[in-house]
Amino acid sequence: MPSSQPSRFWRRIRGFFGEGGVRLNAISGPIRRYDRAKFRADIGAAPNVALLAVPQGIAYAAIAELPISFGIICSAVAAIVAPVFAGSRHTILGPTNATAFMLFSFFAAEQALAPREVELIPLLVLMVGVFCLVGGALKVADLLQYVSRSVLVGYLTGAAVLIMANQFKHVFGISDQVSADHPANFINLVMSLGRHLGEIQWQPLLIGVVTFAAYHLLQKWKPHWPVFTILLVAVSAVFGSMIHSGGSFAGVATFKTFTFGDLAPRMPDFTSGRFWNDLSALTGVAFAIAFLACLENTVMAKSIASRSGDRAEVNQDMFAVGAANVASAFAGGMAASGSLTRSVLNYEAGARTRFSSLYSGVIVLLCALLIAWLPGIGIALIDYVPKSALAALVIAIASSLINPTNIRVCLRSTHDDAAVITATFLATLLAPLHVAIFIGVGLSITLFLRRASKPHLVEYEFSEKGELREMGEKRKRPNPAISIVHVEGDLFFGAAELFRNQVQRTAADPSLKVLILRLKNARHLDATSVLALEELIKFMRSQDRHVLISGAPKDVYKVLRKSGTLKLIQEGTDREAGESNIFMYRPSNPNLSTRDALKRAQQLLGGQKADVRIFYDPGKD
Repeated sequence: MPSSQPSRFWRRIRGFFGEGGVRLNAISGPIRRYDRAKFRADIGAAPNVALLAVPQGIAYAAIAELPISFGIICSAVAAIVAPVFAGSRHTILGPTNATAFMLFSFFAAEQALAPREVELIPLLVLMVGVFCLVGGALKVADLLQYVSRSVLVGYLTGAAVLIMANQFKHVFGISDQVSADHPANFINLVMSLGRHLGEIQWQPLLIGVVTFAAYHLLQKWKPHWPVFTILLVAVSAVFGSMIHSGGSFAGVATFKTFTFGDLAPRMPDFTSGRFWNDLSALTGVAFAIAFLACLENTVMAKSIASRSGDRAEVNQDMFAVGAANVASAFAGGMAASGSLTRSVLNYEAGARTRFSSLYSGVIVLLCALLIAWLPGIGIALIDYVPKSALAALVIAIASSLINPTNIRVCLRSTHDDAAVITATFLATLLAPLHVAIFIGVGLSITLFLRRASKPHLVEYEFSEKGELREMGEKRKRPNPAISIVHVEGDLFFGAAELFRNQVQRTAADPSLKVLILRLKNARHLDATSVLALEELIKFMRSQDRHVLISGAPKDVYKVLRKSGTLKLIQEGTDREAGESNIFMYRPSNPNLSTRDALKRAQQLLGGQKADVRIFYDPGKD
């Protein structure tokens, strides 16, 4: 290999990571530009976010059926670490509905791992972080734009239905009975709830109904208030006091506060004899959570950027999600993602920089330390929270994930969108969530490739003025010896077989002697399409017929030259005599290459006059 080639290779590698790549010093610029006005705006917004982050951290830990300290630690640590690397200035990272329920869904389905959930969470969250860090560095987030929005809408709708169904066991007061059935999917969960309907307790049901109704009334009356936090405090003060004072409400399930021991870091155990088995068992769900977290964060960042006028840096944000999850893993938290509710609240509260997230994370961390340090405060804030009240609030929040407008758009736009949202929704109900998300993505990409892999072969002719024009359907043509096939569209591997079949139908005519492929608008040739072209050329030559290339742009010519197919195309030509079987595209007159190809065809036919037939694809109307 010449010495210049390795240096060129490394320059390309550096260029790939340098251009639009992640920056480890993303916070340095905001620090230099920080001033007193921005500080006042950020410190004013941070308490609002923290006031929502604490109860939501408790709620999402409850959804994942983890100790509540996991959710609070994640809310604090992710909000502190993420802005150091993030590209967006308003995003708030922490636990979310969808990622929390994916954790629950996985361990509910994996009964062998379920008893070790608390032990395995640090390793799982660390793997999520590593996947996101590597993905951000390799610019994988750029590919998320190819995931159909129908997938996300279908997934979130299905996850919302699952979350609500799972929380009814707390509202009905039959959590232990349903959990003992180990329902692995929506159908099993509904059947388990049905079997235990006769055991419903009226006390938690009353608490849940009152909380749910109060949430919607207060949300409609004062939508800008922190309704979730206000109601959780109010309901805990009223019903929590009744629960702890004895009487008919005694025995209703409540949460338990945590201590400094619960806040101690729970680092992954790399020395365990089961480490490699655990790593293998968790790889699938870790990848799924990483994918979902980055998809959630990207959609949320773009949504806020459209309102703030910022530019979303999706790869930088993906790297920030990775850093936040690595920090959460070593701190003893659950998986972190971009929170839409807290991020929107941060923006609407007037935050101007990423430091608002950092301040809110510090406030959440101080609250957690205060609760652990003063048991009396912890008991008042945590032990008085009825599980049925929090379950009702989770049901209310989960119902907001169901967006009828988005569902209607996805169902009515195209048949493919309708199929994707329906399949993804059903998959979330019937399969584990870490499998369901990829069922939707796989179907979405499959349908996209089906549409993209249909190159159009359009018929053309020369007018009386010598201009190339589309052939009219009603004009009759005599039996030709030359056919001009205008290829338009992508010719990557997915389209190669269709391209081969369409062209071979034309080549099957024994009266055809010269086939001119006009590749001016052909794109994305790869090895599969080049091999299909070689097979066509060899087939034609075996019958003493010819294939010419017309209007080849530079990128097509480059692929043909590097693959060696150019030599096959030019085989038998006398270059010194000016003969050629490939004619390049000329921007000054796009039709000259086709006219030159026609002259070459006449030469190959021995100078005899030949009619020109233009290929017509009847499937293109």
